[in-house]
Amino acid sequence: MNEDLARAIIDGNSYLTLATADTDGRPWATPVWFAHDRYTDFLWLSRPTTRHSANIAARPEVAIVVFDSTVPINQGRAVYVEAVADGVPAAEVEGALRVFSARSVADGGGDYPTQPAGFRLYRARAVTHYVLDEHDSRVRVDLG
Repeated sequence: MNEDLARAIIDGNSYLTLATADTDGRPWATPVWFAHDRYTDFLWLSRPTTRHSANIAARPEVAIVVFDSTVPINQGRAVYVEAVADGVPAAEVEGALRVFSARSVADGGGDYPTQPAGFRLYRARAVTHYVLDEHDSRVRVDLG
């Protein structure tokens, strides 16, 4: 089932590729370590001054790809996500940090009871998820 495949890919990887664009449409892609909440909210910490953060502030529509880059050629699988991103609102930071911290600790990282100085917790909320079928065509999956 494609939904199970998408969940396994998201659960099995620590980094996503975040694609953003500035107000003029200039693209930028960057890897970020992430945690997810119910496969629809992707969370990461970044400095608000980074290029991708500035792009999100100007243009919140983003694209995400989660994939394992270590597999042999022609065995790659990925989840493609269309999403809307922004900083996590202050009223939701505590809960989002619990999700982020749980995955960080599980991966051998630190606990985040608060946002580190100079950083902000960001969230990309998925609009649509896709995986590739056996013909290399994108197939929409419902993870919501």
